[in-house]
Amino acid sequence: MSTDNPIKQRTLRLLSSIRNLPSIPSIIFEVSRLLNNSRTSAADLGKVISKDQGLVAKILTVANSPLYGLPRRVSTIDFAIVILGFDYIKNIVMALSLIESFRNNHHSNWDNMAYMNHSLFTASATKRIADELGFQNPGEAFVAGLLHDIGIIIIQKYFNKEFNLICEMVDTQQMLYLNAEEQILGVTHQEIGQFMVSKWNFPESLGDSIAHHHKPSKSENNKVLSSVIHLADYMTQNFGTGHFYWDDNIQLDDKVIQILRFGDEERLNKFIDSHTELFSDNLESIAI
Repeated sequence: MSTDNPIKQRTLRLLSSIRNLPSIPSIIFEVSRLLNNSRTSAADLGKVISKDQGLVAKILTVANSPLYGLPRRVSTIDFAIVILGFDYIKNIVMALSLIESFRNNHHSNWDNMAYMNHSLFTASATKRIADELGFQNPGEAFVAGLLHDIGIIIIQKYFNKEFNLICEMVDTQQMLYLNAEEQILGVTHQEIGQFMVSKWNFPESLGDSIAHHHKPSKSENNKVLSSVIHLADYMTQNFGTGHFYWDDNIQLDDKVIQILRFGDEERLNKFIDSHTELFSDNLESIAI
């Protein structure tokens, strides 16, 4: 990430100096410890996860959403672990716990529920698209989809003055949020998201996909994952379902046609249109 812009340098310096960033929740470490033990059963894992009933409710909500694509209803966390598998559960616990740790209060320029619903919806859509396109690790796709906009909530939480200036600039000058972010902070929420997941020692490919989810063709390490997130994000706006105002006027990067091997624009449009009913059905089931 180039830091030759003095405004960008200041923003990254402030990010690095923040001392009250939420730490990775302890439940992630507990789950990871159990999964490293070959004797761990679904009941053992379920007992740990069940300490956080809010998390249990979200996992079951995600598992039972039409976009997640399970053939039968999941009513208990133990059954969810059996059906989804240990690795999937670990990914869901990790992503949901992290994003919950940044939860902010609602105010005039921030709709926390809309943000959370968009994050969950995009995560489920990213995972579903990854499944349909034969992506090798749809669990990773879910995490990437859930955390793709984490940079926005970090701006709102730790750069509140700049956040309000960005919103004002978008409102009065009809600018895109990305352009306003660049002007005020010297970086976009994509770069801030990449910076933070790197700080948490997540895989580089995850940070790269977050950094390029608006322009996946610029990704260096994972064009495919970036493209899947981008397509899911675009589809939330295209259908007006689970979309977040920060993505207003998002432009589809037409290079995803080649990256995701659709062949041509017509086949991509058919793929998008085929999900109309699924996206509409999913919103109510996944909203929190």
